[in-house]
Amino acid sequence: MIQSMTGYGKADLTLENSSFTIELKSLNSKQIDVSVKMSSVYRDKEIGIRKLLSEKLHRGKIELSIWREKSNLSSNYIINTAVLKDYHKQILKLPFAEINGPDTIPTLLKMPEALVKEQQKIDENHWDKIQKSINEAISNLLQFRLDEGKKLEEDIQLRINKLIDLLRDILPFANERIEKVKRNLSKKLTEIETKNIDENRFEQELIYYLEKQDITEEQVRLFTHLEYFLETMKANSPNGKKLSFIGQEIGREINTIGAKSFDAEMQKIVVQMKDELEKIKEQLLNIL
Repeated sequence: MIQSMTGYGKADLTLENSSFTIELKSLNSKQIDVSVKMSSVYRDKEIGIRKLLSEKLHRGKIELSIWREKSNLSSNYIINTAVLKDYHKQILKLPFAEINGPDTIPTLLKMPEALVKEQQKIDENHWDKIQKSINEAISNLLQFRLDEGKKLEEDIQLRINKLIDLLRDILPFANERIEKVKRNLSKKLTEIETKNIDENRFEQELIYYLEKQDITEEQVRLFTHLEYFLETMKANSPNGKKLSFIGQEIGREINTIGAKSFDAEMQKIVVQMKDELEKIKEQLLNIL
């Protein structure tokens, strides 16, 4: 079963004073590459999140974003009363008139450290709910990958079957080519002096030459690779890398057949095979 490496998952969560939007994206990558964006309050949870994403998603460029929006209008900052009292005490010692005028408080609030950010603490009950939402986003992304994988599998299977058809189409041309080579050699032999030719050596050289032109072994191996490719696509475990390796072997056999194909019709078929294989390779880049 093919899974796409591209995916998207989302989950929404509403708690007492906050609402969370959790987004998970996945793109192509040779290895697992995880990026986590969230409030610093939850930074101690990041290692666990990364481990979870690696175990569930296996491979890809993964980006997790946890956005928090507070439901109430309370500020994240509080007045540092002790610091303001100290500032005020120092101001009172200054020889200025109207020291307690209407501008005193706004002035004090502008002083360094007059306002400090409130220390936020993790509510473990809240975090359990956030983690469930993260798992929900992961499930949604995995379903997205499966849906995309079905489309990829249908396209690739059609192209593999096309390669099998092309391989069968090339067979009559390959057989005819060998017969044509034999006829050409026989014709040339009648045109030259054969008295001084060692017939046994000549026969050995002829057999060797014809074997070098024969593509039967390449056809058998190519058909085997294509069948193995279709079988591997049905595996439940991630199989993108394995399919890429099989694709490389398919390419080698097609190239060898092309190198031995001096017939124009055979070359046309080989070009079609290479074109289909390149399209398959492009799709394989997006398979988990």
